[in-house]
Amino acid sequence: MSIPLVEQSAEEKLITLKDVSWEQFKGIEAQLLDNHNVRLSYLSGMLEIMSPIGEEHEYVKRTLGYLLEAYMRELGIRFYGRGGYTLEEPGYASGTPDESYSIGTKKEVPDIVIEVIITSGTINRKELYKPKKVPEVWFWKSNSIKIFRLSEQGEYEEVEISGFFPNLDPSLLLQYIAIPDQYDAVQQFIQAIRHEP
Repeated sequence: MSIPLVEQSAEEKLITLKDVSWEQFKGIEAQLLDNHNVRLSYLSGMLEIMSPIGEEHEYVKRTLGYLLEAYMRELGIRFYGRGGYTLEEPGYASGTPDESYSIGTKKEVPDIVIEVIITSGTINRKELYKPKKVPEVWFWKSNSIKIFRLSEQGEYEEVEISGFFPNLDPSLLLQYIAIPDQYDAVQQFIQAIRHEP
């Protein structure tokens, strides 16, 4: 089965600055506090500034979130959406996922963070979440979903299926993300999972 693709644009711009101290990063962050069109990521002296967050990025982010939430509701999986809540390890890392969820109970550190990558940067985004020991990091990029699970050794390893959703094939999510009408996509996805054996 061929999966329809989401059109990708080059509307996002990414600037990378090296040798930025934590204090300099916090100063820049304070200056841009009210600018919701800019996203900052910091890792061990490297600062990425992404702007603007494009329409395609927001569409994929919300659609993937709606699909996951529909899946959890249909299966009676208790979850708590945390959205783009910044996770920080002072002096070392600061990253804001596109979406994040706690599964089962509300937790300080989410179980899953989701990153929609339109413009690739220099920072290894998995490293942003390692200090907080986020169990799973999901990436949507170029019409594919990759899931990385934190191992007992404290490293992220790519896995085929989420440990939280062992019966959910990520390619099924891709199929519905690509439907141009978001409402229809979610409704059709719900019908599909209700009719799975």
